[in-house]
Amino acid sequence: MPPKIVPTDRKILMTSDLPAALEDLIACPTCDALYKAEIPKAGARMACKRCHRVLISPGRRAGAKIILLALAAFGLVMGAVFQPFLSIKRFWITRDATLVETALAFEGPLLILSIAMLALVILLPVTRLLLTVYVLSPLVLNKPALPFARVAFRIAETLRPWSMAEIFVLGAAIALIKIVDLAHVSLGPAVWLFGGFVILLALQNTLMCRWSVWKALDDA
Repeated sequence: MPPKIVPTDRKILMTSDLPAALEDLIACPTCDALYKAEIPKAGARMACKRCHRVLISPGRRAGAKIILLALAAFGLVMGAVFQPFLSIKRFWITRDATLVETALAFEGPLLILSIAMLALVILLPVTRLLLTVYVLSPLVLNKPALPFARVAFRIAETLRPWSMAEIFVLGAAIALIKIVDLAHVSLGPAVWLFGGFVILLALQNTLMCRWSVWKALDDA
């Protein structure tokens, strides 16, 4: 008796109804619906009919755009790390602080939490950017993939849910609202650099078609 594939809606599809090669199948990461992977026409996208999650969205020269966005985001976050983030003035005392100085100002358990915050907000996003450039650069140049490119891309995708730069921006905005009545707060250059960094990360994630990257790695 042939095996069966049972999607989440309990509708049974026999293997005879599906392509023979597993490489031709794509599963929706949201609802687990199974489809035959087909490259859409120019300007079109393949989406799940059940939950409307975009499955395949190849774009013209998307790889080069993603690399440029990654390099620009890397430059912005490096500037944000070493530039003043906030300037707080209370009476005659003024204090400028960078993200790193703020994290290292705590001791004990709070220091551990601060370092964890820096890792989630800066280290993990930067790691993903560098891994993305490492994986896509030879593919864009039509050259063989670099060693361990598949492992690097898998790590980048695993780290994606833990990259919380945008969450930090929301938390910082809420904190500013609460302390603005206690002292005079001025935004430093790092705030605007980090805001641009978050925007570029969002654009990069929008352009990224993960199915296309995996297919290009298989072909390479």
